[in-house]
Amino acid sequence: MPVDRSRGGVVLLSALVLDSVGNGMFMPLSLNYFQQLTSVPLGLIGVLVSVATALTLPVPVLVGWLADRVGPVPLVVVSQVAQGIGYLEYGQVQGAVGIFLASALVTIGVRFFWSSVFTAIADFADGSASTMSKDSWYAWANMTRTGGLGIGGLITSLAVAGGSDAFYRVLSNSSAACYLVAALAIGAFVRAPRRAHETGEAVGYATMLRDRPFVAFAAINTVFAMSTGMLALGLLVFVKDGLAGPVWLAPVVLAGNTILLAVLGAPVIKRVEPCRRTRVLVAAAGLWAAWCLAFAGLVPKQPGWVIPALIIATLLYTAADVMHAPVSMGLATALSPAAARGRYLAVFQYSFTIASMIAPAFFTTLFELHRSLPWLALGLLNLAALGGMLMLERIVPDSAQRVAEPALV
Repeated sequence: MPVDRSRGGVVLLSALVLDSVGNGMFMPLSLNYFQQLTSVPLGLIGVLVSVATALTLPVPVLVGWLADRVGPVPLVVVSQVAQGIGYLEYGQVQGAVGIFLASALVTIGVRFFWSSVFTAIADFADGSASTMSKDSWYAWANMTRTGGLGIGGLITSLAVAGGSDAFYRVLSNSSAACYLVAALAIGAFVRAPRRAHETGEAVGYATMLRDRPFVAFAAINTVFAMSTGMLALGLLVFVKDGLAGPVWLAPVVLAGNTILLAVLGAPVIKRVEPCRRTRVLVAAAGLWAAWCLAFAGLVPKQPGWVIPALIIATLLYTAADVMHAPVSMGLATALSPAAARGRYLAVFQYSFTIASMIAPAFFTTLFELHRSLPWLALGLLNLAALGGMLMLERIVPDSAQRVAEPALV
């Protein structure tokens, strides 16, 4: 009897590009969208969006359970359809209730996506004829999504000068079209066999919480998740208010970082395949710590050396980020029992969710005390995470340490 194989790898990666183009087109406007099209005060808009986001926090638990029951690929499709419909609704919103409902639908779609897409990629890698490791698949997915975000953001930045209501609606409708076409492509052409989920003993969430290596790694990854989001969150404020630097510097540095992330992911992972995953993440933590300490040492009104130093320091961040994104997901996948992969990887996403909730207050509170404090604190956290990874290495099974994996036969 022939072994089922995955199908549609190029379509899957292309659909992820299209998905992230839709995200990238809308992301630069964010809250300004509803401020432009409605008379609802900006403060209330922020509250409505925050409440809608908070109410979706339990969603990953459900999605993980569903991924182990029906498979992750249909859930990725559902996530994109939900976001597509949500963005279509954005253009029809007139008041506070509409803002809440449209935001909730999009956020539910986002939660479905991040709680299922990595399981879908892992399942696809299991059934693929390719010899690429899961880390390499994750690297390619990260590269395509980063490239798509950059393309979408560029489209919006070039077109935003119009600024009319019609432009905003065209933008949200275009984003919706990207999501819906991506959903159609994945639903029609991508297949990922689920043999891994159909064998093995079922593992519930209670058992997962007693899984020491996985829980410890998810906790440590919260620090890494804060690190990976801190550049975009804090760079503009740091350059403008902390260093009294030129306004063009932050966008240029962020654009350069995006380009490097979009092109270096797969080649870097290929280079580190002989290394243990835990050691790759130790290296990433060390690089992030060095980046933070370098930023903490920058001073205002010294552009002659501060600007080059900031750019060089950002390269340390980029090197850490390009290693962390695929290898962290590879390790989380390797620590997950095959029959419960959906639940494990969905719960692992909470490390990123918690980090995104903590990071704004973490940065702003410390920055108000001194420009260097957020970077010093984050650097120390990364040094602690580095030590935590070295301790965790002792209890991580050897089978989970290897980046390179044997091809499925």
